[in-house]
Amino acid sequence: MRYSVQHDGSWNKGRILGQKRPLKLKEIWAIRVRLELAKAIRDLALFDLAIDSKLRACDLVKLQVHDVMHGNTILCRTMVVQQKTKQPVRFEITEKTRDALKAWITEAKLRGSDFIFQSRLHASQHLSTRQYARIVKGWVESIGLDSAEYGTHSMRRTKASLIYKKTKNIRAVQLLLGHTKLESTVRYLGIDVDDALELSEQIDA
Repeated sequence: MRYSVQHDGSWNKGRILGQKRPLKLKEIWAIRVRLELAKAIRDLALFDLAIDSKLRACDLVKLQVHDVMHGNTILCRTMVVQQKTKQPVRFEITEKTRDALKAWITEAKLRGSDFIFQSRLHASQHLSTRQYARIVKGWVESIGLDSAEYGTHSMRRTKASLIYKKTKNIRAVQLLLGHTKLESTVRYLGIDVDDALELSEQIDA
């Protein structure tokens, strides 16, 4: 992907273009409430796990039950090997996500070796990245967002963005995203000079 930098007076001045926006906290809850009201058990589990795991779409759709569940217990933390980098990455599974996963696995009567998010098409055992992209598009449009500005990478970036905004800890975000280079995380978050100056202004030397 090629990146360019905007230098005019628009909202994205000085920021890397071409990346999909992360969701804001209020948008996360707006989508979650709609899924809960619709009793969309699978989609709620998919949404919550996408936020927590911070995985690329290709890794998320291939998760199997045994990746997140041992016996009858949903794990608090787990690890998967990333398809793109072949490197392991760990992620947390928060309580609300554990509840959503347990509800979906029970409802769908899934076993350990089953894919968590199975495709409804006979040609594939698991949800495809294209199907997942359509689902994400439906989520963002349901709360009035422009789907052109969001995508599956929005789900991967969301929690990482929230963590960075709260802690400014780039190294932590790098580890959580499974990036091998810190520069990749900087580009991924769209960190610019204004962010650096904001940090500097908070320090009284």
